[in-house]
Amino acid sequence: MIKNIIEKYGESFQTLLTESGMSSNMAAIFNIFIIALLFFGIMYFIDQLIKEIIIKSFKAFRKKGKNALDHYLISSDLPKYLAHTIPLYIIWSFTPEILKQFPLLSKFTLKFIDIYIIFLGVSIVKSILRSVKKYLSRKPKFKDKPLESYLQILMIFSWGVGIFLIINSITGYSTISVTTLSAASAVLLLIFKDTILGFVASIQVTVNDMVRIGDWITFSQYGADGNVIEITLATVRVQNWDYTYTTIPTYSLISDSFQNWRGMEESGGRRIKRAVYIKQTSVKFLTKQLIEKFKKINLVTDYLKNHEKTNDQFNKSNKIDETLLINGQNQTNLGVFRFYLESYLKNAPSVHADMFQMVRHLAPTEKGIPLEVYCFSKDQEWLNYEHIQADIFDHVLASAAYFDLEIFEFPTGNDLNFNN
Repeated sequence: MIKNIIEKYGESFQTLLTESGMSSNMAAIFNIFIIALLFFGIMYFIDQLIKEIIIKSFKAFRKKGKNALDHYLISSDLPKYLAHTIPLYIIWSFTPEILKQFPLLSKFTLKFIDIYIIFLGVSIVKSILRSVKKYLSRKPKFKDKPLESYLQILMIFSWGVGIFLIINSITGYSTISVTTLSAASAVLLLIFKDTILGFVASIQVTVNDMVRIGDWITFSQYGADGNVIEITLATVRVQNWDYTYTTIPTYSLISDSFQNWRGMEESGGRRIKRAVYIKQTSVKFLTKQLIEKFKKINLVTDYLKNHEKTNDQFNKSNKIDETLLINGQNQTNLGVFRFYLESYLKNAPSVHADMFQMVRHLAPTEKGIPLEVYCFSKDQEWLNYEHIQADIFDHVLASAAYFDLEIFEFPTGNDLNFNN
């Protein structure tokens, strides 16, 4: 019917223009221009009508809430792309009839429409994939998954198919031949070298569960120290603790070394490992007077009584000369202090009692004897963790003097005043 209308009114309008004194060629061109203008106007109206029908259909069957899949399909312009398909098909069908007097222009127009159809198909696929990605990213199950990487992989495949179809449409040659595929593969490998490396890296990162969205990672080589907020084929985006962003090549995650703190977060505790330096000249054996003095410290009272009894028995049975403290078995203030700190950690409510705890000596240095505290805090949040760690070492520094121990520090200021 539309074909008959085009033929009837097109010929009538062209005849009218010719009779009015216009040359036959100009009349034909003007006639086609008017018909094409009216035709595209009708197609535009149909396009808008179909789009509204699709949107209203989605809304009629949509679930409540903004996180439903159809909400993302509408916001990603899928109705607009779908609405283009019917008018585009009509235009493609009637172009030969409208441009029958200009076969070369008709052929060129059909080629252009074919290419546009391919782009439209890729756009529809892209719209659906992005909608699904946004929908799944709202689900707790997929919050830490690199959905953007999967989306990019599928989009590369879609564009690859689209490019082959466009080449086939323009040249008329099949893109399935071995020669064509080899040449196209070489070009694609050259153009998408970084993308292909990222693609391989993304698969390895996902399969080996090396990094998830939300993980805290430290990558010194790139100055990254913060939470992973996005994983794509080419890059991993990290928001650092100072709210700056660092972009890391995805391939670096499998080619270089980095630190992932997820294990700490899943363990239920956060490690505290720090040492204070004890001045070596302040370390000494305990006299009877010092033992009695230290017995007043609750956490070491039983410890001192038990060791005093054991040491006395050993020294008497072996007839040890106790006039010199170095003879036989005797306790030191540093040893008692170490036991005190172990007891303090066991009784500290902020320290994880079920995880490893230790207070140990490290090798003496020019700064003194490093006394290291090793334990885990119950609270993993950075601010609370720092407070817990500070409280522990405030106590360590303040309590050392009660055991006649001195904390080493380089002399400054009044320490170097020789007039005193």
